[in-house]
Amino acid sequence: MHNSMLIKLQKLKERLGEIQDALVDSDTVKNIEKYTQLNKEFSELKPIVEIFDQYNETVARYEGATSLLESDDDEMKELAQIEIEESQQESEGFERDLKFMLLPKDSADDGSAYLEIRAGAGGDEAGIFAGDLFRMYTRLAEREGWGFEVINTRPAEQGGLKEAVAKLTGKAVFKVMKFESGVHRVQRVPETESQGRIHTSTCTVAILPETEEIQDVDIAKSDLRVDTYRASGAGGQHVNKTDSAVRLTHIPSGLVVECQDGRSQHKNKEKALSLLSAKLKQRDLEEQQESIASERKVLVGTGDRSEKIRTYNFPQGRMTDHRIKLTQHNLDQIMDGDIKSICDALLSENQLAMLSQLEEE
Repeated sequence: MHNSMLIKLQKLKERLGEIQDALVDSDTVKNIEKYTQLNKEFSELKPIVEIFDQYNETVARYEGATSLLESDDDEMKELAQIEIEESQQESEGFERDLKFMLLPKDSADDGSAYLEIRAGAGGDEAGIFAGDLFRMYTRLAEREGWGFEVINTRPAEQGGLKEAVAKLTGKAVFKVMKFESGVHRVQRVPETESQGRIHTSTCTVAILPETEEIQDVDIAKSDLRVDTYRASGAGGQHVNKTDSAVRLTHIPSGLVVECQDGRSQHKNKEKALSLLSAKLKQRDLEEQQESIASERKVLVGTGDRSEKIRTYNFPQGRMTDHRIKLTQHNLDQIMDGDIKSICDALLSENQLAMLSQLEEE
């Protein structure tokens, strides 16, 4: 292990000791905010330090066994050689685990996220596919025990959706979902196709991390235009009686968000403001980091058929993620929300790429 990494791990171990002392201090216990923050830091550092301790124990075993190789006892030397091989293998495993644990973390990973789906190229079939993707993510949320709150939907004329926005709440939602951003392509025979020809359509998916608080982004009232209107779609008599739907326009940026799912105009405005806050924060991050901006441009794109991260081929029952060249032949299960393994594979590939980059540096 590189000396710089050992120094960093030793400092983290010392920091964990400081936190342990602080958590039993009466002044800290009285300060709820500080106590909560220290508890969170403790839970993040503890597993790293535990692996580091195991690594050190294994290194000590390796060094002890190496010294026994000088023994005149052949049986002792044989046992020492076995111990050396075992401890070396274990220490390499612990070192790799520690490298992954020390990778830079996205501060938004632990939180909730907004999901946006928009029909792209392909006409009516793109709208139907947008509805299919929306259901897929709804089923994923059910499987993972996440909350799924619809913010806004715009139905397509021939069924499906022109666009849909939802909030997914739960621990590490953004970490699981963030690589879903991009152009999703479908290949299948539409129900309206009389000659059985396969059509290609696309939808654009964007995943935005939820801001911790709306106050994280300063939105001046003078920069905001608020429009209210009557909700469309399902909703019974209520739809025709109240202007509960809300459209917010951020004048400086031109960003527009809508919320019409709830019956309360006040609640809809709150949801729309939270979504706008997330969009503005994401925009600021992208302006600060050109690499993130260029990556997002590639991932999200324009919805054109030629830009794709994933293809869903219904005639062959196949899904292919083109970024990591992953192909699965369980399309029915995938469309029913069984995509956690795909999300995990994308996350692992990203971590390996980050690790490789760090090792090169």
